Amino acid sequence: MWPFRSDPARKATGPLKAFYDAPAPDDRTPLEELPLLAVDVETTGMEPTKNQLVSIGWVPVTGTRVDLAGAGYVILRGSEGFSVGSSATIHHLTDDEIARGMDHAEAVGHFLEALRGRVMLAHFAAMEQGFLSLACERHFGAPLKVKTVDTFAIERRHMERMGTYPRGEDLRLARVRARYGLPSYRNHNALTDALACAEQYLAHRATLAVNTLKDVMS
Repeated sequence: MWPFRSDPARKATGPLKAFYDAPAPDDRTPLEELPLLAVDVETTGMEPTKNQLVSIGWVPVTGTRVDLAGAGYVILRGSEGFSVGSSATIHHLTDDEIARGMDHAEAVGHFLEALRGRVMLAHFAAMEQGFLSLACERHFGAPLKVKTVDTFAIERRHMERMGTYPRGEDLRLARVRARYGLPSYRNHNALTDALACAEQYLAHRATLAVNTLKDVMS
């Protein structure tokens, strides 16, 4: 168990405890063997304490293999009277879909089961970390502390090393994918965005001088 995980692990219950009980990949793990879980969340806004998590999508990646059979997608049920409001124009989920969604604890539990023994992979991972950690604290007694690979940070470091400093939307996932010759996907579906992030990570792996988890970890 990781040293920095000790306090959350002692307080964690249910699926979060099971996550903390599983051994995490060592920083020296070769990327050819590294198990990751590409994750994306859709929300009603940018602030975890003020806005609501509405969907989670994930896709396992092991080495260079994307495991679509292990992919998952959940819509989280809104509380009584909840409305997605203007955020529907971003994530395209309706109030009816949210009303039919999964219980929050159950949904986050499914995600944690998929994450067990893996490194979290995301694009601008602070968003996923913030919302998912707060959800874990609310439902399972402790925040989520997990080793993370962030394709946003990888690309920013790469551009800075090349003397090309990011401006405007240069680091948006769609713009990054275009620079690597990857196809265009519709944005803001959590499962599609998780797959897009997984593919971008593999493109980074193929083109950058990175060999172990330590080389890519945020």
